[in-house]
Amino acid sequence: MFLHLHPDNPQERNIRTITETLLNGGVMIYPTDTIYGLGCDIHQHKAVERICRIKSFDPAKAHFSFICHDLGSLSQYTKSISTPLYRLLKSHLPGPYTFILPASKEVPKLLKSRKNTVGIRIPDNNIARSIVKELGHPLLSTSLPGEMVEEYTDPELIRDRFEKQVDIIVDGGIGGMIPSTVIDCTGDEPVVIRQGAGIWPIEYA
Repeated sequence: MFLHLHPDNPQERNIRTITETLLNGGVMIYPTDTIYGLGCDIHQHKAVERICRIKSFDPAKAHFSFICHDLGSLSQYTKSISTPLYRLLKSHLPGPYTFILPASKEVPKLLKSRKNTVGIRIPDNNIARSIVKELGHPLLSTSLPGEMVEEYTDPELIRDRFEKQVDIIVDGGIGGMIPSTVIDCTGDEPVVIRQGAGIWPIEYA
């Protein structure tokens, strides 16, 4: 299924179609504030396994992110967060950052890293956040397989490449070529794991 959504005011009917598909174990490709992502419902293990097959990697070694609607999700899926760290998150989200945080017991075991952490994203993209809001809990997200970054900015080219592997491709317009900046916040000070679209350094105070 190929659905075009308005980037500023995504159609509610299409959002419902997408979330119903995800709740039934579907896999989608969708826009974020950086690159297009591959996503599913975090509670649908078979969908997670499908994504791993598409990317040809072991679920136990995968690096997934949770796409959240707002900071309200953090208390459920992460352990206690200090006031300075919360201020850091609040001042840069929504935005092109992935923050690595200690995972709570609410994170499905399959999706925890070996270090018991989880990557949290709140993209500055109305389509992605509307899907998560309607779904009622985070999306699992990862990048598309391969290195064809330029082609992965165009939903029509993404459709040609992946239509038979996923259930829905969400056309939200031309995507970006630079992924999010990944910041590990599990230590005393934040550490950049990957420099991406988010500006660094950022103040931690």
